[in-house]
Amino acid sequence: MWVRPFVHDVTAVTERVFTSLGWVTAMNPFEVLGLPAVFALDLKAVEKRHRELSRTLHPDKFVGAGASERRHALGKAVEANEAFRVVRDPVARAEALLRLAGAAVGEGAEPTAAPEFLMEVMEWREALAEARATRDGAAVATLAREVGGRAQASEAILAAAFVGRAPDRAQLELARIQLAALRFYRRFLEEVAAIEEAWQDEAAP
Repeated sequence: MWVRPFVHDVTAVTERVFTSLGWVTAMNPFEVLGLPAVFALDLKAVEKRHRELSRTLHPDKFVGAGASERRHALGKAVEANEAFRVVRDPVARAEALLRLAGAAVGEGAEPTAAPEFLMEVMEWREALAEARATRDGAAVATLAREVGGRAQASEAILAAAFVGRAPDRAQLELARIQLAALRFYRRFLEEVAAIEEAWQDEAAP
């Protein structure tokens, strides 16, 4: 009766260790999940594929297997989980595609944002801070729509850059610029969601 929870605990701990050591960062997440290396993906299909792999590689299926086979299955399960984490997130997906194309990624490696964009960022942040302080839900919603629209536009540009063929230098540079912008948009929208959730919690009886 103790085998099942023990195996699950080992899987969780091993996954955290592998990820923290960077042992899964060099993988091709699209290849692991059997997906095309494109930005525009059907996330429902991606989730279905991950569930199928998870069932196939579940530790319970290898309880009676040899140590080598169990280690191999565990490694594959960790890879599948990390690949799913990367592919389902637009920022991480774009980073993976850029890495596969040989481009440098990371907040310190991406092009410096244009002054006009930095001014917009400052104005959005000031507007959000004021809306939060005055509890102006309509203003928060308006900002969310505006920034959400910009995020969708960045994702459309990334989708056009990564359509299954190698992007050229100009496309890679544009993709890096849009990735940097998308980072901000996603963080801003997460902050909006946190504000709205906090207000809902405060209003709950």
